[in-house]
Amino acid sequence: MVDNSEASPSKDLKEPERLLPTANVGRIMKNILPQNAKISKEAKETMQECVSEFIGFVTSEDSEKCQKERRKTVNGDDICCALETLGFDDYAGPLKRYLDIYREIEGVKVNQSKASGSEDQMQENLFMYTVK
Repeated sequence: MVDNSEASPSKDLKEPERLLPTANVGRIMKNILPQNAKISKEAKETMQECVSEFIGFVTSEDSEKCQKERRKTVNGDDICCALETLGFDDYAGPLKRYLDIYREIEGVKVNQSKASGSEDQMQENLFMYTVK
């Protein structure tokens, strides 16, 4: 979630502060490609800029909606709505399903930790829940 109360426009941020870390972007790229594939530094930096710009684009839409509704916090549903508004329907649907599953798992995790207190049992149950 993003708190808009102290958010400043991305133009006020220094260049490295507005970009995702290159190592993280590279790791995600590497997970998608075949093991023997290599990724140039230039490719990682280009993807880093694209992904950061996309996140800023969606977040800006979220922020406007929250300001109109006089809310200070952007939530997962806002992101799904912004993706749809911006024409990224192919992403909004899967993200909404992921968000629903995430919320269910978090609810299960909280309830189980209160009931049993066994971390190992909780992990096993969560694994079984996600495999279904």
